[in-house]
Amino acid sequence: MDAIDYNVYEMGVKEKMAYTFIAAVVIFIVGFIFYRNVLLACLLCPVALKYPKIKNKEIIKKRKKALNHQFKDLLYALASSISAGKSVERAFADALNDLLMIYPEPNTHIIIETQIIIRKLAVNEPIEVVLQDLAKRSHLEDIENFVDVFHTCKRTGGNMVEIIKNTSNIINDKIEIKEEITTMLSARMFEQKVLNIMPIAIIVLLSVSAADYMAPVFSTLVGRVVMTLAIILLLAAYYISKRIMEIEV
Repeated sequence: MDAIDYNVYEMGVKEKMAYTFIAAVVIFIVGFIFYRNVLLACLLCPVALKYPKIKNKEIIKKRKKALNHQFKDLLYALASSISAGKSVERAFADALNDLLMIYPEPNTHIIIETQIIIRKLAVNEPIEVVLQDLAKRSHLEDIENFVDVFHTCKRTGGNMVEIIKNTSNIINDKIEIKEEITTMLSARMFEQKVLNIMPIAIIVLLSVSAADYMAPVFSTLVGRVVMTLAIILLLAAYYISKRIMEIEV
């Protein structure tokens, strides 16, 4: 049960090969649609080697988002135990039981992290040091802020229950705002996907229904240059639209 740095994800060889193969197939199909030439489509396939890096960033982002959601549930469980008069150290053991009911899968990140915390507390590591280690590895603002406030509260003797409850409520509010934004943008995201696919669909449609009309595009140098520019513009449009849809809270 090793500690995880949530900004780092190492893909296995099989995983890299699988993502590269999937990307190569998609690129080949798109390349063939735009060029109607197997050789030119194959020449585009090496671009697929970059896809595992892109996917790696997506996995890291998804993993950190899941941990942030799960950390909120941990705080709720801790607040409940501390309210019952238990120490912070004992509250983590009780919180683990509550979390196992919510997340029965033992490989869930918050389950692993809570087990690591309990194990370190069992060998008398200070709770502040243990939580600071989690904050450092998580690279999440909410967890880092909670640990800073927790550390200050421990030193000054503040109301631990209220701090934990307030922090969990703040995280929950941020998550709800993000979900509301996602809901409002869902229609626009669908439109984005449709608009990204539409040019490819139009080329396929024209190639089938008006083959003579499209022949110069696939057989002349000028046509190939135009198609190459079209691919570049499509990629730029996809990148820009994706960045527009990414709203941080």
